[in-house]
Amino acid sequence: MDAPHPNKHGHDDEDAGEAGKIPVPAEVQEAIRTLIRWSGDDPDREGLLDTPRRVARAWKEYCQGYAEDPASHLARQFEEVGGYNELVLLKDIPFQSHCEHHMAPIVGKAAIAYLPRAKVVGISKLARVLNAHARRLQIQERLTSEVALCIWDNLKPHGVAVVIEAQHGCMTGRGVRTPGVGMVTSRMIGTFLEDNRSRKEVLSLMGY
Repeated sequence: MDAPHPNKHGHDDEDAGEAGKIPVPAEVQEAIRTLIRWSGDDPDREGLLDTPRRVARAWKEYCQGYAEDPASHLARQFEEVGGYNELVLLKDIPFQSHCEHHMAPIVGKAAIAYLPRAKVVGISKLARVLNAHARRLQIQERLTSEVALCIWDNLKPHGVAVVIEAQHGCMTGRGVRTPGVGMVTSRMIGTFLEDNRSRKEVLSLMGY
């Protein structure tokens, strides 16, 4: 069992929570040691001795969406809504993902809206759907589409609108190195795609 190691001050390290209970295979740690060595550092120096284990567990957490079924968060639906049939909107939902091309961070926020037909879900479930898809290797365009389609397929509303705005580490920390540049993607389904007035209304409420 790969147990947490106390640091030089005698305290358990930051992996001692749920992530710290996950055994890390030797070949995974060795792969990270190889990357450290290839990058120009010494994986055997004191500050890097536990880095392979920490990095492996961090990536298991970053990618925990692979172990989730996003649709499961929409399984509990409510019909007793007092006749409410107008827009449901949750905006400024923070999320973090990693791009599949460079495995660099994608950090941003999302706005998710739907026009219910007969049922609604708890608003926190919309954020859970977003995070279940985000905690995988992603591109922003696909993430936007996957969130919208998940809500569309499982709630069967009149319409779904998803807008995501994010910054990408593959641009801010490498390559052209342009911090502060945000990318915006949107996916409209149903009435928000077919009716221009509905689309303008939802985008206005989202702040776009």
